[in-house]
Amino acid sequence: MADDLEKIRREIDRIDDELAALVEKRAAHAKKIGDLKAGAPAYRPERESQILQRVSRSSAVLGPERMSAVFREIISACRGLEQAIRVAYLGPQGTFSEQAVRKHFGHTVEAFPVPSVDEAFRRCESGGTQFTVVPQENSTEGVIGRTLDLLVATPLRICAEIELRVQQNLLSRADSLRAVRKIYSHSQSLAQCNGWLAQNLPAVERVPVASNAEAAQRAADEEGAAAIAGEAAGERYRLNALARSIEDDPNNTTRFLVLGNVDPGPSGRDRTSIVMSAENKPGAVHALLTPLAEHGVSMTRIESRPARARSALWEYLFFIDVEGHQTDEHVAAALAVLRSKAPYLKILGSYPVAVA
Repeated sequence: MADDLEKIRREIDRIDDELAALVEKRAAHAKKIGDLKAGAPAYRPERESQILQRVSRSSAVLGPERMSAVFREIISACRGLEQAIRVAYLGPQGTFSEQAVRKHFGHTVEAFPVPSVDEAFRRCESGGTQFTVVPQENSTEGVIGRTLDLLVATPLRICAEIELRVQQNLLSRADSLRAVRKIYSHSQSLAQCNGWLAQNLPAVERVPVASNAEAAQRAADEEGAAAIAGEAAGERYRLNALARSIEDDPNNTTRFLVLGNVDPGPSGRDRTSIVMSAENKPGAVHALLTPLAEHGVSMTRIESRPARARSALWEYLFFIDVEGHQTDEHVAAALAVLRSKAPYLKILGSYPVAVA
C-alpha cells in the first residue's frame, strides 16, 4: 500500500509540474495579447464565458462548478498581467457581494467595499473603479428595488451576471443557541430564514442592519448577539457557526450584475436586459410584448417598478430580460419595433449568461 501511495504521489508531482509549465505558457500568451491590444480592456466577459463553458463541459471528476472555479483563478491571474482591475461592491468585507466579486473576477483584482448600492454605482461612474458588482434579485425575496431604480439613470451598462448560491449561517461568539438573545442581519436574510428562526429561536429579537457583514461585526462585539451571514463573514470576525444552511429554500440564490463601460460581444449564450415604459391605456403592455413573440424572442423575466423620475402618477417602468444578444438578428428586429412603440426604452446591456 505504501509503495502504491508513493507511486501515485510521484505521478501527481509530475502532473503538477506539467500544469505549472502550461499555466506559465498561457500567461505568456495572455501578456502578448495585452501588448497587442494596446490599451483595450483586459476584461472580456464574452471570451471568459466561452472558456468557462468549454472547460466545464469536459469535467467528469471535478464537476463543472469546481472546474470553472479553477479556471476563473487562472484567467484572473493572466488578466492581471494585462491590466489592474478595480471593482466596487456593497461592503463591508465579508458580504455575499464580496463573494460574488471573487467568484466572477477571481482574486487577482482590487476589490473596494462601499457602504451602499448608490455609492457602488457612483464609484464606477466617477472612474474610481472600472466595474461595480451590485445585487439585483434573490430567488426567495425578489428584486432589489434600489438597483433597478439606479439602472434607469446610470450611463453604466450591464457587462455580466453572477449567480451565487446563498448559504446562510447563524454565527456568534456564543457556544450554543441558548445563549443567543439578539440576531442581526440584513432584512432580506432575516426573511430568507424566517421559518428556521420561528422554529428554533421564536422569542429572540431580530434586528435588521445594512449588511450581513455589519451583522457579523456587531455579533463579534456584543455578548449574546448572533448574526445571520455567510461563512466568509464568520471567518473574518472569528465567530462560531451555531447552525449552518438555515435558509428556508435550499436553492436560495442571489443574482448580481457586473456594471461598467464595456459592451460584450456575443458569446453564444447571452441575455439582453431592457427597461421601457408603456402608455397608460388598455392593452398597452401586451402591445409592447407582442414584437418579442412575433420575432421569436424568448422573454425570461419581467418586473414593474414605479417610474420615480417621471412626472405622471402611477406610471410604471417594465424591466425585461430576453434570451440572446442585441446584435442577434431576431433580437435586433424586435428591439427596433419596440423603439418605435415604447414612449421610453433603454437597453441596459447584452451580456453572457452566468456560468456556474
